[in-house]
This record gives sequence, C-alpha cells and structure tokens, in this order.
Amino acid sequence: MDNNNQTTRLAQSETGYYGTLYIHVICELGSRPVDTANVEIYNKSDPNTLLTRLYTNISGNISPIELPAPPLEYSMAPTDALPYSEYILVISAPGLRTVIIDSAQIFPNMVSTQRATLPPIDDTTNDPKIIIISPNYLNGSFPPKVEEDTIKYEFETGEISTVTIPDHVIVHNGIPGDESAKNYYVEYGSYIKNVVSSISYPTWPEEALYSIILSVISFTLNRIYTNWYINQGYSFNITSSTAYDQLWVYGRNTFLNINTAVDNIFNFFIVSPGISQPLLTQICSGITNDCPGMLSLWGSKMFADTGYDYLSIIRYYFGDNVFITSTNDIEGIQVPWEQQVLSLGSTGNNVTALQNQLNIISRVYVAIPAPETDGIFGPATEAAVRAYQAIFNEPVTGVVNAATYFSLAKLYNRLTREERCT
Repeated sequence: MDNNNQTTRLAQSETGYYGTLYIHVICELGSRPVDTANVEIYNKSDPNTLLTRLYTNISGNISPIELPAPPLEYSMAPTDALPYSEYILVISAPGLRTVIIDSAQIFPNMVSTQRATLPPIDDTTNDPKIIIISPNYLNGSFPPKVEEDTIKYEFETGEISTVTIPDHVIVHNGIPGDESAKNYYVEYGSYIKNVVSSISYPTWPEEALYSIILSVISFTLNRIYTNWYINQGYSFNITSSTAYDQLWVYGRNTFLNINTAVDNIFNFFIVSPGISQPLLTQICSGITNDCPGMLSLWGSKMFADTGYDYLSIIRYYFGDNVFITSTNDIEGIQVPWEQQVLSLGSTGNNVTALQNQLNIISRVYVAIPAPETDGIFGPATEAAVRAYQAIFNEPVTGVVNAATYFSLAKLYNRLTREERCT
C-alpha cells in the first residue's frame, strides 16, 4: 500500500491558509516502520468529529495532508491570536499501544513532520499513551531564562581539545533538582529541531531561523563540552526548563524548513576568539523581558525583516568579535564525510559507505531499492537515494550532501543496534 502520491486537503479553510502534515509511524523498539497503522485526525476545536482516517504504507508514512491554518500575519508580529492550528492524532496498530498526540501544531504555508513512536503492549497496561504538546514558547507562560555567563571561565578543559557532536543528548524533562522528572535519550539533531520548533515560528525569515538554530546549537554544545550538569552530580546533559536551559517538548512535531536547516549546519556553532568552548548563547522572547546578553527571538525576526544576515544578528546580541566555526568530530559516523557532494559519477569511500548503508536500510524500508556496493554512484544508487529522501521528507534530489549523508548514517546506526519491534 502506497498512499504518498498526492496531497489531500481535508477541509475548507475559513482563512484561506493551509499547512501540510506528514506523519511517520515507527515502533518503539527500534526505528522500524509500522505498516497499515491506523491514523485518525481531529481538530482540537471539535475533538468529537473525525476529520479523516488514513493508513500508513510499507514505509510507515501516510499521504501528506493539507489542514486549515490561521492567517499568516498572526506569526509575523506579537499578538494574542494563536498563529497555528492544533490537531489531535490518534495512532494505533495491532500488537502496539495506541498513541494520542494532543495539539500537533500546523502553521500556514509550512510543512510539518510528526514522528509517532508506538510502544509495545505489555503486561502492565494497554491504555493509550497520551502525549500533550505544550504551547510554543512565544505563546505560552514560561519562566524567563536565568542569566549566566556566556563563557564558563571556571571550566577546566582537562583532556578535552575539540568539540564533539554527540550522538545523543540526555534531556531532563524538568528543573535540575526535580527527581521525579524523567530523563530522555534524544538524538542530537532531533533535539535541536525540537527546541527550535518549540521556541520560534517556521514562517519567519531564513536568516532569523539560522541565527536561532546556531544559538540553540551553541548553548547545547556548551552544556555538553563543559559537562555542566554531570559535574554537579546529575545524570543528564541539559533540562527542558526555560529558566535553566531551553524548551524541549517530548513528542512534538517539527517543521521541514527548520529540519533542513539543522541538517545543513548541525556541526556549526558560535565561539569567541581564543576560547575553545562554544558560547552559552542564551535566548529570550524579546517581548516582555529585558534580556541583555541574550538573543531576542522577536528581535532576530525584526532584524531579518530589515535585511540583516544571521551572522549580523548573532553579532548584534553576542558581540562583534564572535564567529561561526565547525567540527568534523561527530560521534557514530563510521566513515567520515570527505566534504564532497555525491551524485552520478562520484566514486570513493563515501560512495561505498553510502551504498552499504542503503543496502542495510532497504531491508527494513523495502521501498528503497538496494544498490550494488561497488563504490560507483550510478543510476541504481541515485534511485535508492531518491527513495530514501522521499520517505524521510527530505528534498528529493538524488544528490547526497552532508545533511543527507549524516542523516542516513544515523538511521543506519539505529537500525543496526536497536531491538526489533514485534
């Protein structure tokens, strides 16, 4: 069954605006897709009326759906009007627990991606797992960030000489001292996409979003590089508290343009001259808070509207001497990226690694044709890359840049180390 060939518009929008929703369903024991999962969609304003029922294909995806959304201007300036519509998703499959996602957020003219992870049925409960998505940071009531120094001068580097992009981030879903809060192991890139989607609007200019993404990345890497919480005796890297760290929302949807931007620059960060650690680049909403030394979210949008690029925005908030750097020290990558885009005619170690990974992935995602592992990027490899990009909602180009190479490698790692779903 393949229902990804066309976009379906579910209802007439009073505003004339729509947003697109993609849903990818996998089982909790691994990253394996769930075929023929049942997906029901309801508008939160009318939760008793079923809008549609769809079923996933062999890749765990449903057809993209266009859903009514508020006017675009609601997200262009601070307002009391909610700039996104909210939907309830009920997802079920035989042998797995039903998951209810309450308040998936749909912005006008934006593509949203919702990954739903279904737990196995166990002896303790078969009740649905309910995931409640909190409001965006700019719409909800959250405590402001407690200001800290952007550089941890008291930090002793010890044997650390380079910044490493971690495979996972351990997120404490509460304030640091809350022992009842759960720790989550979150893939690094997914964590960054979640935070940026939780604190900004995807409708904003690209330069504003890049300044926010780089600030979120640098803050995260500073916490990890300095072992900030580990050195205090905690068992996590960062919290979801806006007072201490950054807003992260378990189970929320993210947005295609934010996802693509993060994939392109996930290993870049902000530093000061002569300082090895990434800056602790703190963020505030910029509406009611006076937050010197922090990046203002609404301020970054305003500057982008007037023609500032992302580096100019970052330097306005963090100083004229800061700059952007990168690292190629990335956990979990067996064959390092050789800084060369792969396309028809390419050869070399990266092509061989790509083909090997696509062969393994195609055993699980059978819509991907398995290419021969010969180190030559031919039509069969291009077809496999295109199929992979379509399944995972990436730009379908058949060309492998760093973003596709790393995302594919991460999926390969998950599939080869995690348990199978049953």
